Amino acid sequence: MIAAGGAAGAIGRGALLDAFPHRLGELPWATVAINASGSLLLGVLMVVVVDVLPDQRLLRPFLGVGVLGGYTTFSTAALDVHELLRTGHVAVAAAYLVLSVSLSLLAVWSGLAGARSVVRRVHRVAS
Repeated sequence: MIAAGGAAGAIGRGALLDAFPHRLGELPWATVAINASGSLLLGVLMVVVVDVLPDQRLLRPFLGVGVLGGYTTFSTAALDVHELLRTGHVAVAAAYLVLSVSLSLLAVWSGLAGARSVVRRVHRVAS
């Protein structure tokens, strides 16, 4: 399940990185968007697998570890930062690092908070 999900996620990431390439010295916006959107989806997924569908034991490994693990690419972000530093683009590297981590943390928090809010509303309406 993890391998199948990972392949699907990596294909999606690769397609986005190919569709939105960046030049040396530029901020890799596609990687920032991939990591932030994957973090948002991971926050939503954790609420779903813990609070909504806890009996679906393969959902978390397939979607969380597999699809989203293959989709997000913090290793590419680390390599991008290294390359930016190596080529003297220190300010871009610093901005990229701070932006990537900050947006991803904000995104996972937003996914968790938003999904929890929806689940609470649905439970209130159903009661």
